[in-house]
Amino acid sequence: MSELAQLIKAAAYLEGEFVLRSGLISKYYLDKYLFATNAEILEKLSDAFAAKIKKEYPEFDAIAAPELGAVAIAAAVSMKTQKNFVIVRKEQKDYGTSKQVEGSLIGVKKVLMIEDILTTGGAAIKSADILKRLGVEVIAILGTIDRLQGAQKFIEEAGYKHDTLLTIKDLGI
Repeated sequence: MSELAQLIKAAAYLEGEFVLRSGLISKYYLDKYLFATNAEILEKLSDAFAAKIKKEYPEFDAIAAPELGAVAIAAAVSMKTQKNFVIVRKEQKDYGTSKQVEGSLIGVKKVLMIEDILTTGGAAIKSADILKRLGVEVIAILGTIDRLQGAQKFIEEAGYKHDTLLTIKDLGI
């Protein structure tokens, strides 16, 4: 198990009975906030994302993240890659600027979507669809951890490339 995987599991792995965002029931939970708010883990995570992105995704204009869980990760990756990032809201704001995408898409043609935990990929797919409607190509949905419960299948069926840094197997789960 890699040092990053060990750190994430030690910080965020919980046992019990949990209802996931997808509605599935799980005997374990990876609390993304326990690793995405930890400075040491966030530093190592952003380094790992930046290395993977440099090697596999050299051509994109910005990072994108669905609100709220992946925002800290996307911000850290943005700093490492020197690419701006945008936040895709679940719902369009009904006040202020009434935006559904926060940050600038001016000149942005291609984005790399960063997600935290992928179970079915539902939130990432919805966010990618919003960007697509705005004329932005999502070159890949890149998860931090894939729970191996269908995300790859659903993301690919929706027409997007699926990729991930780690899976639950990498964490020894």
